[in-house]
Formats: sequence, C-alpha cells, structure tokens
Amino acid sequence: MRNRYVDLLRAVAIIRVVTYHTLGFAWLTVAFPAMGLMFALGGSLMAASLDRSGVQSLARRMRRILPPFWVLGTFAVVIMSIMGGLEHTWRLLLWFFPFTDPPASDWGAPMFGQIWYIRSYLWFIILSPALLWAFRRWPIPSLLVPFTVLVVLWETGHGSGGIVRDFFLYAPAWMLGFAHHDGTLQRISKKVLWPLAAVMGGIGLTLLYSNPGPRGYDLNDAPVADTLWSTAFLLVMLNAAPAVMSLGTAEPVVEAVNRRALTIYLWHEAIIIFVRNAALWLGVSLLGATGGLIQLSAVFLLVAVVVLSLGWVEDLAAKRKPQLIPMPKRNPAAVPEHATPVPA
Repeated sequence: MRNRYVDLLRAVAIIRVVTYHTLGFAWLTVAFPAMGLMFALGGSLMAASLDRSGVQSLARRMRRILPPFWVLGTFAVVIMSIMGGLEHTWRLLLWFFPFTDPPASDWGAPMFGQIWYIRSYLWFIILSPALLWAFRRWPIPSLLVPFTVLVVLWETGHGSGGIVRDFFLYAPAWMLGFAHHDGTLQRISKKVLWPLAAVMGGIGLTLLYSNPGPRGYDLNDAPVADTLWSTAFLLVMLNAAPAVMSLGTAEPVVEAVNRRALTIYLWHEAIIIFVRNAALWLGVSLLGATGGLIQLSAVFLLVAVVVLSLGWVEDLAAKRKPQLIPMPKRNPAAVPEHATPVPA
C-alpha cells in the first residue's frame, strides 16, 4: 500500500520546485529544501525496492524514469536542431541515457537545465546496492564521508557543480532515505534528534547568511550550508513520519501530482521560458505581485496541459493502464497503508 505521508511530501516538493523556478524567491530554498527531500524520498523508495526484489529492481526503477525522459529528449534534440547551435555528435545519445550532462545549444540550455537531477538520480539508482550495504554496516560514517568530501570540494574550488559535486551534495539525503525506510529515524528520541537538527540547521543558516551568493540567501549557491540545513530539515520531517495517514479530500490531487511528478519536473523549465517569451511578445509585464501571479498561473496552467498530453507515458513506464487524469478509483474498505513506501 502507498505511504500517504511520502506522497504528500513529494507533491509539496514538486510544487515548490516549479514555484521557485518561476518566481525565483530565494527564501523558498530555506523554507522547504525540496531537492534534498526528493533525493531522500528516492532513497527510501529505492531501499524498499532492493529489499523486495534485490538488484532486479534497478532495471525497473530506471524503466520508470527513462521513457518520460526520452519524450523530452526527442523534443529537445528536434527543437534545438531546428533553432541551430546544436552539435550533432555521438553525445546526442546522452539525451536518451543521461549518465552525464547531454549537449545543448546556447538557446536551449536554459530550457533543460533540470536534467542534472535525472542524471544524478540515475547514478544513485545504479550505486544503491553498494550504498545500502555500506549504510547498514556503517550508518554514521556513510553520512559523514560524503559531507566531508563536499566540504573539501568546496574549499578547493571544485564544488560549483557537476556529477561529482552533486553526488556528494545529495548522498547524505539519499542515505537518510535509507534510514527512513529502515525505521531508524523514527526510533531516535526527539530529545536527541531535535537538538542535533537545531545545531546542524543553525550552522547551515549561519554559513548561508554570513556569505550570501549571487542570488542572495539562496541555498543553491551554498552547497555546504544546503547540506547542513537540508539534513536538519529531513531529520525532523522523516522522524515525524506517521505509520498511517489520511489525506482526506486532498488525496486525489496529491496522488495525481505524484503520478505525474516526473512529467511536471521535466517540462516545467521549458514552460517557464515559453511563458516569459510570450509575455515579452505580448507586452505583458511579469513584474511585481500582479505580474508574478500572472506568470505563476500561466505556468501551472500550461504544466497541466502538458501533463494531460504527455503524462500517460509515466503510466506506460510503470506498466499501468494509461490514464488522461491519474485519479484511480478507491476502495473505501481498503486496509490503511503501512509505513514502508512502495515506488510511486
């Protein structure tokens, strides 16, 4: 059975990501560190899959991700080829198997900057058997080693981005996902966990606010502060995970967002740029509160259109019956879900 708490967190995270990329509010990265949460939930689901099916689950998890990505990759290659500036080399294959960043033209790169998440997620899936083995034998070192490497990378000037930086930035979150699946976090006393989270979060925010980046107090510009604050946030949120949760009337919406989370994430950047270009062409100002509301409303409207048009690919990837609107019928007599999440 599904874990409604995980579903709720994932839905809020994906909505926060789209809102942040649309409006650029730096405070959103602090209020709800969505990327760390998404990797933590991914780690929890991956641990559940490995415990249930072993290494065979790796192919299934990749199958859930790649077909929706192939749709975006086809669009990206075609549109950038038409607009010009895209080099046609063997590296175009990375648009279909993104184990490193695929090539993009200067025109198209801003539309597809979110691909780093898919690339990192695939690497975490591949490495999860070894990571889970290491975590269950040495849980604390498994969290501390990636953070230590991240600090070294940042201090030596190699922490601004890329495969290696992103891996060590989000490895602690992935490991905390393992801990959530195993029930480790839920067993930690709040008398221990809350002070630990307060110290880590306090240090993270101190680093952030004492060294603002080019976008101000944005955690995306401060990876060490990001890891500390996100870890503190995750400790609290995952420790508080209830074994059973009802979403009431919000459940259909939350499930719809979950079943289309990948489609929303993959396409939202291109939609944001389209909305901004359309506003410029029409002479509509997107500045101020009114402009922000117009922009956000247009983005979510077009995201809904894309979800209705292409979201069914996620159903095929998950071997579900394709649905235009992903709101399956509920059995009111169903047994409540247990605490172990299953892949969305």
